[in-house]
Amino acid sequence: MLCSYLTIAWRNLVRNRTFTLINILGLTIGLATCLLISLFVLDELSYDRFHEKADRIVRVTFQGTVQGETMHEAHVMPPVAQTLLADYPEVQEATRLRRQGTPDIRYGQTTFRNQEFAFVDANFFTVFTLTFLKGDAKTALTQPNTVVVTRAFAETCFGQTDPIGQTITLKSGVTYTVTGLIDNVPATSQFRFDLFASMASLPDASNPDWMQSEYFTYLVLPEGYDYKRLEAKLPQVIEKYVSPQLQQAMGMTINEFRKKGNNLTLLLQPLADIHLHANFTNDLTPSGDIRYLYLFGAIALFMLLIACINFMNLSTATASTRAREVGVRKVMGSSKRRLVGQFMLESALLTVISLVLAGGVVWVALPFFGQLAGKELSLNFLKTPWLLPAMTAFCALVSLLAGGYPAVVLASFKPVTVLKGVGGLTRQRGDFSLRNGLVVFQFLVSITLMVGATVVYQQLSFMQNKKLGYDKEQVIVLPETGQLGQKEALFRDQLRQDSRVVSVSTSGYLPAGPSNNNNFFVYPDDRATQLVKTLRYDIDDQYVPTLGMTMRAGRNFSAAFATDSAGVLLNETAVRALGWTASGNASSRLGSNPLDHTISQNDNRGVKRTYRVIGVVQDFHFRSLHERIAPLVMVLANSPGTLIVKTSPTDRANLLTTMQQRWTALLPGIPFVYSFLDERYQQTYVAERRTGLVLGLFAGLTIFVACLGLLGLATFTAQQRTKEIGVRKVLGASISSIITLLSKDFLKLVLIAIVVASPLAWYAMNRWLQDFAYRITIGWGVFVLAGALAVGIALLTVSFQSIKAALMNPVRSLRSE
Repeated sequence: MLCSYLTIAWRNLVRNRTFTLINILGLTIGLATCLLISLFVLDELSYDRFHEKADRIVRVTFQGTVQGETMHEAHVMPPVAQTLLADYPEVQEATRLRRQGTPDIRYGQTTFRNQEFAFVDANFFTVFTLTFLKGDAKTALTQPNTVVVTRAFAETCFGQTDPIGQTITLKSGVTYTVTGLIDNVPATSQFRFDLFASMASLPDASNPDWMQSEYFTYLVLPEGYDYKRLEAKLPQVIEKYVSPQLQQAMGMTINEFRKKGNNLTLLLQPLADIHLHANFTNDLTPSGDIRYLYLFGAIALFMLLIACINFMNLSTATASTRAREVGVRKVMGSSKRRLVGQFMLESALLTVISLVLAGGVVWVALPFFGQLAGKELSLNFLKTPWLLPAMTAFCALVSLLAGGYPAVVLASFKPVTVLKGVGGLTRQRGDFSLRNGLVVFQFLVSITLMVGATVVYQQLSFMQNKKLGYDKEQVIVLPETGQLGQKEALFRDQLRQDSRVVSVSTSGYLPAGPSNNNNFFVYPDDRATQLVKTLRYDIDDQYVPTLGMTMRAGRNFSAAFATDSAGVLLNETAVRALGWTASGNASSRLGSNPLDHTISQNDNRGVKRTYRVIGVVQDFHFRSLHERIAPLVMVLANSPGTLIVKTSPTDRANLLTTMQQRWTALLPGIPFVYSFLDERYQQTYVAERRTGLVLGLFAGLTIFVACLGLLGLATFTAQQRTKEIGVRKVLGASISSIITLLSKDFLKLVLIAIVVASPLAWYAMNRWLQDFAYRITIGWGVFVLAGALAVGIALLTVSFQSIKAALMNPVRSLRSE
């Protein structure tokens, strides 16, 4: 019986080659897209879930509001871990991590760079599951100046030598002994470090200060415990421990602080939520975004639906060609159940063929898609044994989705009706309505994705061309000049003497890419109760001219004024936040002379320091355009370690060669590292660019698959109306009128899709744009462009078959039936 069904199914697929190829191509693209996106989504969802205690671990985060400015930080104060462990019995374990950057590491005569280094508590490896290859996870970091290294670092640094017991030296001169070797940290982890050193080596780790936060803190809670119950108790911690230090530093109680609209709080975040639900400053790794997963998941679903819709449309449209077959089989005693089984088997056979082809497409396309998505994805049945059963279930679902309705329709034909009919099955009005609705849905999805891709492109173009308040062109960043030590000033002076160098600034505070970043709490004049949260930049007197910033009032720092060490520059937002904005006058639009004011800051011991405002800088974007410009205070300070070099637009390649030669002369054996400020800026929006590319790619694929279905329907319609076309031509109809006759019904459906898709696309993309503080306005031109493309592509698709039918010899057309 099954062999008979398979033979009949194969013969029917071969007999209708055109429609079979259209269905296979559409399903292959739909299934391949679905598989690719599924691999991406599963990878995103797997972050940090490999830890044995993943469902019990939470991270402590800090949130504060000061004068309307919000702090949302992933790290907290040094005492938080031990305090919560001591005060709350539901906290079973607490551990901390402090990021230390990428210090130079020396082993023997060799220096290694770009190795991620972190300090962790001794129990870190009992909380988190990182596989130990050598050493003991419980005792490896109990002693100061010990370090656990990854297998990749050990192979790079020690080669075939056993790493246990080896010593390495940081550029600070501190020596560490290797006491543990772990396997490489999985890519789906937030801990992307090469070396984990004992927290006992860090004196600041025992600091009782509750006014600074640099420690990523994790708690282990009991199984089944709702972390919200503990989170509800954390305000008590603020009252008990933060309040006394706040009063000492700022001269106000926590209640007075809150009455002014300010607040400080600790929050908890489940470990598995960190990657997709984090939006913190200075997090360990760039976070994902759950909204993009929803978006890509919807694209995968729609692509699959469109391919299935093609199958349903073509199957029901061509039902008349199989009407007599159904009638004969029913007369011969075949039941409806067997007929449904036969047609479902044809659907399954076509789906299996498409799935095999889709697997090949995924195998070929996966490296390119992984590069586009910024991930290392793989289709490995051995490493993921659940993949094959999942694909089998997926195939069954698609077979049911694509072939279920057509099978029921075909099996429902009445034998008396179909055997009497000369032309087969009479077309039902309801079939056309459903078919037309499905075509409208296909193009609705395609047009929505086209609008989305266009809006993303326009927003990216807006961000790339927006005036930032500083000049990012022709600026070279040298991030590792701190290695020069006392020779850094000599290297800087050599650069300044080069005619190809316009200016050089020494500062690690950069407006694009990774940068130093400090919170700075100040109050205007002597009004200590008017605390304002700002950011602080430590800069030299060349920073403003090097980055091409504009002074709005006052002057820049100058070496000619010794008192500038007690002066500050403010941005315009800081001036407004400090309450100095008024109606303005002819000389300054900033208002009542902010240069006559001072700002003050109290340190953690309550010691006050006062700065005089000597200048106001035009607002510039020193963070992503997702965020509004925050108040900024710039202080004259020596901040070695990074040089910012403004160059002339010519001969930059030779200048870089000269820089490298001078670097090598001063520090032989250490690589010369540089980056360009404009490239650092572009890296800020990698996620958005990837989203735009993926949207554009899948918008093109969806409209291609939709057009495949349209081509199939147009082909079938032309075949069904062959005799009508011949009669019309004999009666004098022109080719253009016949093309119009065959095309207009399909174009009406596309126009309906445009009308329905436009408000949906506007709503979806307007929601996406709300994540940007600075964004474009969606204009009507976007919808006109997407609609015109959809109409044009649909017209080309339908016209191809229409022209072919219109050019057919009418004598041949009339003989065809």
